[in-house]
Amino acid sequence: DVSPEAFVEKEPVTVVCSKKGWIRALKGHVQDTSDIKHRQGDEGRFSINAYTTDKLLVISPNGRVYTLGVDKLPGGRSQGEPLGLLLNWDPGAPPPVDIVPHRSPDQRWIIASNIGRGFVIQEKEMVAQTRNGRQVMNLNDSEQVLRFRPLSEGDDHVAVIGENRKLLLFPLDQLPEMSRGRGVLLQRYRDGGLSDIKAFKLGEGLTWQRGPQTRCEKDILPWLGNRAQSGRLPPSGFSRTNKFTDF
Repeated sequence: DVSPEAFVEKEPVTVVCSKKGWIRALKGHVQDTSDIKHRQGDEGRFSINAYTTDKLLVISPNGRVYTLGVDKLPGGRSQGEPLGLLLNWDPGAPPPVDIVPHRSPDQRWIIASNIGRGFVIQEKEMVAQTRNGRQVMNLNDSEQVLRFRPLSEGDDHVAVIGENRKLLLFPLDQLPEMSRGRGVLLQRYRDGGLSDIKAFKLGEGLTWQRGPQTRCEKDILPWLGNRAQSGRLPPSGFSRTNKFTDF
């Protein structure tokens, strides 16, 4: 049997999703999406260069991951359609945590919740065959998926920063790889929860964005520790947003 996807012509598109979850595909790879119009009271959230043959992984705050064919998306001349028309996505749910093209089954990601629990998961473990998606992270009522970050080849450490502005770096091998679960404690907080997380190569130092600039701290020994410790205040010049990237 030949799948319907085999007849989809491969063409470049830019997938645009708004803060309120309206999604569409513009023709070509658009570099600057700041001028794209959205529905009144809405604004842009995601912009992804993709192809009509791609599948997208849509990561929901409720711990489910949905798979959506780019060829199923409405065109760019419209204002798009809400995710709830394309997937079994709760109309009242918050917008996606992230949307990424599904390109490599072996690509690994870190998924982390707002209370500071997380784990490593392979991309192939997140692909769903139905509109219902696939439950990947188990969460309690007050919890939600907060961050979804890629692992690059050679990454050997994890950096986490809490809402309390404490930074902790620990070896990546202290983070388990799972196909589903609550994850393990990344960082201990007395108040608040997780603000951001990233994987990095220890030998290259820790980088973060501050406005248009990328800063790098090579002397990171003071922040090195073990998973589930509290950490300490970040280096001077660290982003006031408590994030490693602007996104």
